[in-house]
Amino acid sequence: MSQPINNFKLGLFTLGGLALLVAGLLAFGARAYFQATSSYETYIGGDVTGLTVGSAVELRGVNVGKVTRIDFSWTEYEVTDPSYIVVQFEMRNDIAPGSPGAAQDQLLQGAIKRGLRARVKAKGITGTSVLSLEYVDPVENPPVQVPWTPKYTYIPSAPGEFVELLAAVQKVLHNVQSLDFAALNEHVQYDLKSAGNVLDKAGQLDFGSLSTNANALLTDVRGSNDKLKVLLQDTDGTVNKLQLQKLTQDLDTLTTQLQDTVNRLEPGVANIDFNALNQTLVNARQTIQDLDDTLAQLKQYPSGFLFGKPPLPIKGVEPSGKQ
Repeated sequence: MSQPINNFKLGLFTLGGLALLVAGLLAFGARAYFQATSSYETYIGGDVTGLTVGSAVELRGVNVGKVTRIDFSWTEYEVTDPSYIVVQFEMRNDIAPGSPGAAQDQLLQGAIKRGLRARVKAKGITGTSVLSLEYVDPVENPPVQVPWTPKYTYIPSAPGEFVELLAAVQKVLHNVQSLDFAALNEHVQYDLKSAGNVLDKAGQLDFGSLSTNANALLTDVRGSNDKLKVLLQDTDGTVNKLQLQKLTQDLDTLTTQLQDTVNRLEPGVANIDFNALNQTLVNARQTIQDLDDTLAQLKQYPSGFLFGKPPLPIKGVEPSGKQ
């Protein structure tokens, strides 16, 4: 005979199963559906390979949300130019301090000015990608200007790692294509030929004679060095014999004596009557001139100078001529 069913135990078992189910759902991320979120969007100009709806949104490597929609700009806003891929995503409100509102918007705009950008980033080698929010150089990555009004809060984008890698590869290939391999080959051959000529000339050198000449040169240098030392010693002896220090002291003494003599002469020179001295010199010069005339007369007529003038000649008597 079967036992009656215990409804209390059955209900308790059912409640326990539901509790375990709820705990499992919360443990595996179902609680994210109960967290307050905000919606954002960005515009990607390149490729978004690997990014799908539901892909994670990471802020500096931390999962803070997920991608909710991916579409073209001409479909989302019915504008064909410019053309971008519109990526809409949501993030938890608790990642920013304060409650949602003007304060958080102001913090977000400040972060955008400092370089906060959204970029598609590959996740490992599985081919999947995430939307990563990172800080980059705001000058090299300015926000794009669009003619439409965003539906959600706009966060500018930056080129993804794959796009940057392709750009770098293309730049390298362009530089390789611009190389003139023919001219480069000619330069290499010319350099190799020059190097061969140098090696040939080096093989023709007589290193034995070169070593002998070098030894002779070193011997001459040593001899010149010894002669220079002797010359310096003789020069030092000559300088010591000159007794320049004593000569300097004697010159200082002579200079002092001359200065004293000048100081003594200055008062006397100041009291001289140069006008009277000039007149005296003029008189002395006249006297010397008169004395010279007198001496000339004395030489010509010594008797007349001593005894007076000669008597006047008698008329009719002519002096006798020279025999």
